[in-house]
Amino acid sequence: MRTLLLISIVTVAGCDQFRSSLEGPAAAPDTEIVAGEEAPPQATEGAAAPRDQIDPGWTGARQTVAGLGDPTIPGPWLETPLVTQERPGRVVMRKTGASAVVTLIPSGGEVGSGSRLSLAAMRALLAPIDQLIELDVYSTS
Repeated sequence: MRTLLLISIVTVAGCDQFRSSLEGPAAAPDTEIVAGEEAPPQATEGAAAPRDQIDPGWTGARQTVAGLGDPTIPGPWLETPLVTQERPGRVVMRKTGASAVVTLIPSGGEVGSGSRLSLAAMRALLAPIDQLIELDVYSTS
């Protein structure tokens, strides 16, 4: 009886953790406002930010959700709509804080459409290859 009760408690606690990981924390704006400058207009939900605001090397993190990319392509890379040309970068797994240096490769998709992470990068992050993961992406160029 105690075992059944313990299993029930652990299962319920796991459900809450899973639900909270799906909802995730609210994303904080990643732009800074310098005194004397106007705040940039905020994009409405569903609207894509212009490419010139995202592509040319940025400071701070951009967020994306990534799944496993083509496992036959070697090396650590992230195929993402956050860039329009290949560049060096770094990814940080939001859940664990693990990071990996990767090559950012343009996916050609719409901003916000998600990304694909190489098997080598997934292993470096110790990420489960059968799940989507939340990443902070940094441009290092």
